[in-house]
Amino acid sequence: METRLRRMREQRNRHNENGRRAADSRNSVQEQARELRERIKERMEDQKEVRNRAKIHQAKRDEIQSQMRELITQRRGKRGEGGTKPIVIQLSETIGEIDRIENRIMTDGSLSLSKENAMLKRLKALIAKREELMPIAEEFQVIEIDLGDMEGSIQLLKAEADAQHKAMLEANVEADEIWEEVKPMLEERDFLRAEGDRLHNAFVASREAADKVHSDMKVLLDQVNEIRNEIKAQHEEQERIIREHNQSVRDALKTPDEDEELANSLADQLLEQGSITLGGARKEDRSSSRRLSKAKKKSRRLGTTRGNKS
Repeated sequence: METRLRRMREQRNRHNENGRRAADSRNSVQEQARELRERIKERMEDQKEVRNRAKIHQAKRDEIQSQMRELITQRRGKRGEGGTKPIVIQLSETIGEIDRIENRIMTDGSLSLSKENAMLKRLKALIAKREELMPIAEEFQVIEIDLGDMEGSIQLLKAEADAQHKAMLEANVEADEIWEEVKPMLEERDFLRAEGDRLHNAFVASREAADKVHSDMKVLLDQVNEIRNEIKAQHEEQERIIREHNQSVRDALKTPDEDEELANSLADQLLEQGSITLGGARKEDRSSSRRLSKAKKKSRRLGTTRGNKS
């Protein structure tokens, strides 16, 4: 089980390492995608600016053509037909409507929330239109038309309209070129986004696999610890049995002078009975044993004396 646990730990570490590599690659790809998005945003802003310039040239062209048609109509002695209003008039009407809406929003307390939101949306559109018309109207204010020379004024307006139309076409071509430049960048952005998602999914899968192995390791580790505790308890029980056995053997081999409990017991017996029997020996045997012991001691002393005299 410990070998299996070690292998699982190595497997978990491999999953974590794969996850770290995937995360590093993902972060690198996402950083590239972020830089690419910034470049795309800049180029799209450039294209928007060029498109707005093209719209301004188109509006100037339309305004000049409107004035030119008005002069042609006047030259023919006809009344003007309905059509697109001149820029100056459009701007004046737009500003007037903006003022009316702003004044009503600030003073009319009976407006419902939905009505107020609709008016705010309309106001936002009018402000955008005003910002678009103002620079055009300012430029048209410097164009002088000599009504005394109507034919010359018409030719002047026609030439100016043609110039504005050409500038509009050139701006649209420039915007299209920017778009052609942006298109491969968009494809690369989509690729990097997909690659980032793939690497992120690989990172998540590696982390989930590592978490799964780690969870299995915890279960196995609990089993290992339980078995270790059982083995430890068995060892402690065996040591206790051996220790108690050794103690019992030592207790059995003790002599009365080593065993205080036995000595006290013999003393109590002596006080009660007046004699003590050890190992089943009788009093006569003990007397004979003492006489024999004295004879031996005397014999040893005689042998020692003879040895000294010689």
